[in-house]
Amino acid sequence: MNFLLKPLRVIYVIYAAAVFLGIMFLILPPIFLASLLGRQKGGNIIFYFLRFWAHAWFPLAGMWVTRKYLCERDNEPCIYVVNHRSYLDAAIAVKVMRLPFRPLGKVEMSRIPFFGFIYKNSVVPVDRSSAAARARSVREMMTALKAGISILVFPEGTTNDTDQPLRPFHNGAFRMAIELQKPIKPVLYLDAGHRLPHKGPMHLSPGKCRVVFLPPIPVTGMTLEDINTLKQRVFDAMDTELRKYHKYPTLQPIG
Repeated sequence: MNFLLKPLRVIYVIYAAAVFLGIMFLILPPIFLASLLGRQKGGNIIFYFLRFWAHAWFPLAGMWVTRKYLCERDNEPCIYVVNHRSYLDAAIAVKVMRLPFRPLGKVEMSRIPFFGFIYKNSVVPVDRSSAAARARSVREMMTALKAGISILVFPEGTTNDTDQPLRPFHNGAFRMAIELQKPIKPVLYLDAGHRLPHKGPMHLSPGKCRVVFLPPIPVTGMTLEDINTLKQRVFDAMDTELRKYHKYPTLQPIG
């Protein structure tokens, strides 16, 4: 049976990639024009074209994205903290997160031809090899939050290829939340790691992509001395909920 499924998978991956690229080239001209309006205003407009991209690509690729809210919806700018299992997470974010928002992303991705232009005009890039570059990224995120734009952070810092629900969290998102007194809103992408696992793009598969919005975690009155407490609280909330949907080995400490 595998010898029959393999060519079908190859055909599916080629088809999904072709549709992905086709939509990308379709929206490149209006994204270029929007980029002339500046990083804030232009960036907000760009995300509507990216949302069109995501709304078109997911169903055409045979993936259905569903949202489940364990909290009341609101329109207040916040810091979204999301688990990171797959490169598919970025596309899911574009499809489901409330606009306007900006994800924090690796600066290396901006070097990809064509896609890199879209990327650098729609994310807050971070160069983790430079302390000065990291500081600039934090300042840009803070400016966005003050302008009513939410920030999306993958606090694990990289995609999680372990057998645990989460990797240990970095401090950045929690420090920013406390300094600006903005709530943390944990979000879970449950199936991205199954749709596009670390094995590579040839393992892309159709199916469900569930998203769960957890109750927000307030930071009112917290100081920078409470970073570890806040980080642990968010970690525990996300870890507990993830274990309700998938089986994992014994809980590992946050470290």
